[in-house]
This record gives sequence, structure tokens and C-alpha cells, in this order.
Amino acid sequence: MKQTNFDRYLKEQLDDPEFARRFKEAGEAWEVALQIAALRQQAGLSQKQLAQRVKTSQQQICRLESPGYEGHSLSMLRRVARKLHARVRVIFEPDDSTVHVAEPLARYRTARTHRRRTG
Repeated sequence: MKQTNFDRYLKEQLDDPEFARRFKEAGEAWEVALQIAALRQQAGLSQKQLAQRVKTSQQQICRLESPGYEGHSLSMLRRVARKLHARVRVIFEPDDSTVHVAEPLARYRTARTHRRRTG
């Protein structure tokens, strides 16, 4: 497939770590928005109808479905998911394949190994 000028430009921009981070975050917000809108549409509901069921405003549902919105609260996402017969999953993933442990593994001993032998 032939690369467009935009493809080349985007590839250049993604070399900048700050741009790449913001681009990734925008993609994550886009995914949330698309999932909410798709579930709402599958349920046959308008934004206003979903808002009434969730006991919020139509404007709030519109914000949740906006790819640029980043003010999602876990409690609101759960309320929306419940009314759409879905569940919310939040996954934390390491940035790279290296897992960092804050402390070295501790060696645990039982009380028996701490007693001095007398004899």
C-alpha cells in the first residue's frame, strides 16, 4: 500500500515521545467513546433515553461518547454499563516487557527456624 503524505508525517511525529504518548491516550479515549456509543445503539436507545435511565443529562452521555473527553469517572462508567447490560474492565499494563519490583523478595522463616537449639 502506498504511503500518503499524512502517513509519512504521522510516522515522523510518532518519533517524538511526548506526541506518541498523547496520540496513544487519544486512541484510548476514542475506544471508550466508541464502545459506549455502540452499546447504546445496540440497545436501541437515544442519548436522551440512556441519560434518563442513568439519571444524568443527555449532555453527559454526549460527553462520554466524545473521543476528546477524558473526564470519565469509574462510577459513571459503571452506571452506564449497568444500564447497557455490560461491565467495565480497567487493565493496567506495563509500558515495556520489564516488570519492576519495588522490593526484593523476602525470605520468610517460621518460628521453628529462629529458635536456637539447646543441647
